Amino acid sequence: MFTTDVKVVNVLATVRNKTGELIGKLNKEDFALAEDGRPQDIRYFARETDLPLILGLMVDTSGSQIRVLDQERGASLRFLDQVVRETKDRVFLMQFDSAVQIRQPLTSSVGALQVALGYVDTETERQLEIQHGGGTLLYDAVSRASKEVMQKLSGRKALILLTDGVDNGSYGRLQDAIDDAQRADTLIYSILYADPDAYGFFGPGGDGRRALERMSDQTGGGFFEVSKKQPIDRIYQIIEEELRNQYSLGYVSDKPAVVSEFRAIQLTAEQKGLTVRARRQYWARP
Repeated sequence: MFTTDVKVVNVLATVRNKTGELIGKLNKEDFALAEDGRPQDIRYFARETDLPLILGLMVDTSGSQIRVLDQERGASLRFLDQVVRETKDRVFLMQFDSAVQIRQPLTSSVGALQVALGYVDTETERQLEIQHGGGTLLYDAVSRASKEVMQKLSGRKALILLTDGVDNGSYGRLQDAIDDAQRADTLIYSILYADPDAYGFFGPGGDGRRALERMSDQTGGGFFEVSKKQPIDRIYQIIEEELRNQYSLGYVSDKPAVVSEFRAIQLTAEQKGLTVRARRQYWARP
């Protein structure tokens, strides 16, 4: 990736055709890029199949997830075993319920992550009594991961959320979480894994889904829902394929920043029938 010293704006993107197939062999000339509607010159371009990867695996450990945690642990470990190259990539593990806790700081060791995953668990009844009931600090967890870990680093950065999307108790709002992830140039991959029995007959409702879709859409990541047709292992396989078929584009804005502000990014493919997924804005600083 490119340093912020020269004010290069970096955009990671994935491209699919009408049938959903990943397109991984495009060139710089196949893209059009604009900032706040003004066309920009793409100065840097690369297919990022080999660039180091920084991942944050974030697991919802609130009471509503107790029956799906074992499956999440197993699938997460298999995913990390496939994806993490111990000489290049780094991963941290965070859990969130009525508190937010980093279980494993950034590491390249799959073994260390395996041990840490074993300690990821839901709150005990005693902890819930101390907290006066449960909670799910999803938005605060995303903000903390973005500000405390990702913002200090450069490279390909992504958060993977394993949650039903329900937030209960965060100090920050959904938009605050999105803004913090965008300031940290971090993609959000959301995996909606809901246990309908945890919420009674009607399930967790649509608010969680809408929140996860919005986080992923705005940051350029992806949204997935665990189902019989698409089990969690398959979702992880799709995410792995995307991470190995990304494009990295860099440009220098034609309008130098005078104040710190968010600016809109529009990235499209010149060829008809292709859909580009990338972040929608970036944080411009003087």
